[in-house]
Amino acid sequence: MREIVFDTETTGLDPYQGDRLVEIGCVELVNGFPTGNSFHRYLNPERDMPEGAFKVHGLSIEFLKDKPLFADVCDEFIAFIGDAPLIAHNAMFDLGFINAELERCKRAAILRERLVDTLMLARRRYPAGPNKLDDLCGRFSIDLSRRTKHGALLDAELLAEVYIELTGKRQTRLSLVDETIRAAASGIGVFVVRVRPAPLAPRVTEAEREAHRAFIATLGEKAIWNDYLAAS
Repeated sequence: MREIVFDTETTGLDPYQGDRLVEIGCVELVNGFPTGNSFHRYLNPERDMPEGAFKVHGLSIEFLKDKPLFADVCDEFIAFIGDAPLIAHNAMFDLGFINAELERCKRAAILRERLVDTLMLARRRYPAGPNKLDDLCGRFSIDLSRRTKHGALLDAELLAEVYIELTGKRQTRLSLVDETIRAAASGIGVFVVRVRPAPLAPRVTEAEREAHRAFIATLGEKAIWNDYLAAS
């Protein structure tokens, strides 16, 4: 299963009152594993940067003025996310800004049914909170040393780790089956989960096996255990 964890940075809080996207970061997961594939763009918002927003993400207009417009990367962004579920923290905020930009490009909006909101997942699991991204990283012992300011790609990478913890998908990494997991779409990557190098020693003795067979013989020909004995 392919999923996209994403985050945005903006000039403010309301995309329909003149605020714009200034950064998008997306991280790809396949079967609960980060693949290393990502989408990251800084964007020219075609407006000034309020001081409050600058204090959050540190992106100045001087830095952003030579960056592409959203319209320039729109098709690439849509191709990257495909039809995968989209995971974000307080997801409707980010989706509102992305859909406002898609509307300006005369492209179809992303449906809210595709969203997985990690804030809602966290509130269900930890109703007493706190459930901000920093709080959840601390709860799950995820390294925050790189996060001096908000950044869309870094926050998406951190959120991917939080999402894996919230949904219990990290347990899938304990599998000892020798198996190659290939993504359905080309170019997504290959992950190999290797077998245990030394098999565990059997815990059932031959005497116990024989006693079990003798017991099954007393149950008659229709006993379901006979099917397992035949298979072995």
